Amino acid sequence: MLSLSCFRTIAVGACNMLQKGPRPLVLCGPSGSGKSTLIKKLFEEFPDMFGFSISHTTRAPRPGEEDGKHYYFTTKEKMRRQVEQGEFLETATFSGNMYGTSKQAVENVVAAGKVCVLDIEVEGVKQVKQSSLEPLYVFIKPPSVDELEKRLRDRNTETEESLKHRLSIARTEMEYGLKPGNFDVLIENDDLPKAYEKLREFILSNFKQLHKAES
Repeated sequence: MLSLSCFRTIAVGACNMLQKGPRPLVLCGPSGSGKSTLIKKLFEEFPDMFGFSISHTTRAPRPGEEDGKHYYFTTKEKMRRQVEQGEFLETATFSGNMYGTSKQAVENVVAAGKVCVLDIEVEGVKQVKQSSLEPLYVFIKPPSVDELEKRLRDRNTETEESLKHRLSIARTEMEYGLKPGNFDVLIENDDLPKAYEKLREFILSNFKQLHKAES
């Protein structure tokens, strides 16, 4: 197992993300692809190595969600003001609600001495690619759109209209995710243990290379 001593810190400037050590980890994929479950397994195996960058959102909390744990729940007025002040690394709007990763959220992970993990959408990925963060990019893909629809229906959190809209966005996201060069690795989550093993191998392989560069 890798130790935290393998890593230098990632310095985060007031206006720019400045790469100083191991690359952060971006996981992207359609809602229902299983990326949240994969992140959970990663954190369970390496609790002292990775830290989650908690996103902001203007949507209402779902049952069981806690402010500061699952999201930072905020208002559109406040978030727009913070975006104008340059406090966000990336933002996106979905179903009338704003989502985003603040620079402070990344700084909080860095301050804890951990590698920052970002769970963001395709539009967020495009914005991060315009910054100096230079993370590792992982795209989590469902086996098919039909399977994705089944997973979303099983959640029982969507109206028929919002489900159709989410599936439409998912098709666009998958088109971007499957395009060569947009991500460092593509993982099809048709079998959770196998998908996690592929993610784990990818991460450890890259971190071992960083460790060799340090020695």
